[in-house]
Amino acid sequence: MTTTMTAPGPVERTSTGTLLHALRLAPEFRAGLGVTLLLAVVSTAGRVVVPLAVQQTIDHGLNRSTPDLGLVRLTCSLAAVAVAVTAVANYLMNVRLYRTTEDGLLSLRTKAFRRVHDLSVLHQASERRGSLVSRVTGDVDTISSFMQFGGLLVIISAAQLVLASAVMLWWSWQLTLAVYVCMLPLVLSLRIFQRRLQVAYGLVRQRIGEMLGAVSESVVGAPVIRAYGAQARTATRIDEAVSSTTQAQTRAQTIAATTFCSGEITTALANSAVIVLGVLLATSGSLSLGRLVGFLFLVTLFVQPVQVATEVLNEAQNAIAGMRRVLGVLDTPTDVGDPEPGVELPVGPLSVTFEHVHFAYPGGPDVLHDVDLTLTAQTRVAVVGETGSGKTTFAKLLTRLMDPTRGRVLLSGVPLDQVGFASLRRRVVMVPQDGFLFDTTVADNVRYGRDGASDADVLLAFTELGLDDWLDGLPDGLSTRVGERGESLSVGERQLVAIARAYIADPDLLVLDEATSAVDPATEVRLARALDSLTRGRTTLTIAHRLSTAEAADEVLVVDRGVVVQRGSHCDLVDVPGVYGDLHASWMSQSR
Repeated sequence: MTTTMTAPGPVERTSTGTLLHALRLAPEFRAGLGVTLLLAVVSTAGRVVVPLAVQQTIDHGLNRSTPDLGLVRLTCSLAAVAVAVTAVANYLMNVRLYRTTEDGLLSLRTKAFRRVHDLSVLHQASERRGSLVSRVTGDVDTISSFMQFGGLLVIISAAQLVLASAVMLWWSWQLTLAVYVCMLPLVLSLRIFQRRLQVAYGLVRQRIGEMLGAVSESVVGAPVIRAYGAQARTATRIDEAVSSTTQAQTRAQTIAATTFCSGEITTALANSAVIVLGVLLATSGSLSLGRLVGFLFLVTLFVQPVQVATEVLNEAQNAIAGMRRVLGVLDTPTDVGDPEPGVELPVGPLSVTFEHVHFAYPGGPDVLHDVDLTLTAQTRVAVVGETGSGKTTFAKLLTRLMDPTRGRVLLSGVPLDQVGFASLRRRVVMVPQDGFLFDTTVADNVRYGRDGASDADVLLAFTELGLDDWLDGLPDGLSTRVGERGESLSVGERQLVAIARAYIADPDLLVLDEATSAVDPATEVRLARALDSLTRGRTTLTIAHRLSTAEAADEVLVVDRGVVVQRGSHCDLVDVPGVYGDLHASWMSQSR
């Protein structure tokens, strides 16, 4: 028995937990990290060499009755070599970090993109597509900006802070203590700023996703908006989404600015404390002049990482907010998952069995109730019923776009949830009513049905369907570009391409959501003949919206309020009082 479980909500993680989880999902981030950190230490060491050189030059080269110019030259030369080595180490560190980051982000972006495609129809319908797209694009770009710039600063700043602290303690523990006392309030407050920024940037990424969703929806729905004169309402809706995004970003930037200003004030206090206390120590003989001057250089190296921390904190929280949204996709369980290992369907025509199948959308009542039936292989079945009766749900369960809430679906005796997706998609094909096309040529769209099909194969498919004359009427034949979502073609023409795509796939089970409903009567007659050839010898289930489809079927299933209330051929059902008779009478009255 198959049970649809409610997916758990997003996992709440701390910032550190989010980063660690990302490293587990994309181990490319950790590749060669030890060498990169070693280069960071070498790069930072060169910065500490300069204060040491200043101290040695003043105390031992200049602060004496006769300046030791040889020591001065040697010290300066060694410092120059150290700076050169630092530059080379810094270059190598940058290159390694960029490459590692891009590899890790490529892995995250690819996994997120694939997970979006693995999510069930129900989950995709519950979230705006613009928001899903922003997680794979904008949110990953935010992580990229931080990893390549903020992440680099974090590595350098951490090493710089440790080395500067060590030398400071060696020279004067009193001055070092003074610097730490000045910095302590800022360090303690960073945790508070971090939490506020985390919330603020989480809201920013959410608002950006909502804005992209609103813009995307308005672009796709532009014909409907113009047709109903809804431009003003749409503009107001988008303006509200943009305004909400601006407000969220402004609030986040205000918090970030406060953090940065706090760092500036603390730095000024630390420098002032070192100058005052250092002069007192120097005049008392407890500190040499060289060490005092060198210490001022070290204070700059020490406080710089703290200042950088306030800036990096801003970028980090934005990146972590984006990371959480990306991980939210990756952590979402696939309620319709590809079984491992998957079972291959038996060779030959497929029979269909529904064993006491129930289905309910999340939070709603059952839309299919205890469907228990078997469809013989190589039969053509039409499913009829009023709008909302559960016909399309029936088709989605059969193609495993969704799983039953209770019960199970079997193909030739094999439970559908045990069939590998590769076998299922190769043997079972569904042609939806909208006939979605990709922004490429007619031939390439048909080739989605069978990868590697030649132009000759595609042309043969159109010929056997009786559509070669329509194809000849296109500007460039098979090479005609259909535009985004196929909008260069009419609705009916898009459906012709979709049917050719299903034809070339050569499935054993064909599910049609009334594929001829959008074409003109003449084309319908031609397609009816082609579909008769296509469906012969195959199990075919058609969601019927037209009388002709039900009349041509071997068997008719009548669905009413989620229950299969009648079953039989058209001739058996048409004169029997019931739902089918009423539907037939309605069809006949409309056709007069």
